[in-house]
Amino acid sequence: MQSLQLQPLFVFRINVNKPSVIGQTPSIDRRVGEITGGTFEGERLRGKVLSGGSDWQTVRRDGSWVLDVRLVMETDDGHLIGMTYKGIRHGPQAALDRIAKGESVSPSDYYFRAIPLFETASDKYDWLNNVIAVATGHRLASGPIYHVFEVL
Repeated sequence: MQSLQLQPLFVFRINVNKPSVIGQTPSIDRRVGEITGGTFEGERLRGKVLSGGSDWQTVRRDGSWVLDVRLVMETDDGHLIGMTYKGIRHGPQAALDRIAKGESVSPSDYYFRAIPLFETASDKYDWLNNVIAVATGHRLASGPIYHVFEVL
């Protein structure tokens, strides 16, 4: 295999409160954003993101943001799916500063990618337990939007 094939899985948006800025610790600059909800929709599943998840953000010295997110998704037919993802957002400092101020920035002006993993006890969605996925992200004022693709 010399190439990857991707299949759209779903698009999701999350709403995130203004982060709690823990600040510059001995090793990193830490911020934590509380996820207050959201939605997801795709051909094989759709539903809402439940409140209570969190986004543990690390701001690196080079200005890049490393994300470590845990959240719970509830499908429109009542099944729960845990999703975790690690991601990175970087780009020119001017673009990152505008994002931090809540301004609209074109997704082509910066790099924002993530690697979601899923876990569920649902028989219907058990197939997600064995999916490797990648996502492209874009930061909106209310929170990020991601396009998630299954790696085939």
